[in-house]
Amino acid sequence: MREELMTDAAEAAIRAAGLRVTDSRRAVYDALLAHPHATADAVHDTVRDVVASTSLQSVYNALGDFTAAGLVRRIEPAGHPMMFELRVDDNHHHLICTSCGAVTDVDCATGHAPCLIPDDAHGYRIAVAEVTYWGLCASCAALQTSIPEEPTPTGRTS
Repeated sequence: MREELMTDAAEAAIRAAGLRVTDSRRAVYDALLAHPHATADAVHDTVRDVVASTSLQSVYNALGDFTAAGLVRRIEPAGHPMMFELRVDDNHHHLICTSCGAVTDVDCATGHAPCLIPDDAHGYRIAVAEVTYWGLCASCAALQTSIPEEPTPTGRTS
């Protein structure tokens, strides 16, 4: 029943975005519902379980179409593959763990875009500011504090 609800939501969202509904597009949307902040490769792995003949290029095409239609948001954290999410109707940012790579949404402190204004906009009309917070998630931070630090060559711990 849950899969049917996901597919119904996918079909409605794809149609509302003015796109043609296909099995692979439905599967891509459902994969993002199940796995927010997924890479194209992760989406492809999930989609192939549902529509085995779907190529990685087809997944990229669907993600590109969804992004262009405003159905999906693409995030590109430095040093990481681009990720995709369905949360597009608000101004939010991301927390990224520097150890395990976990990504968590965090609401904007000001609630509206842009949340940051530069000292000098150089004539630009600023629409959006993307903020990425980097640090350790709670699980990785707990692991780090439970592992004794290695002594440095001078005998001190770092």
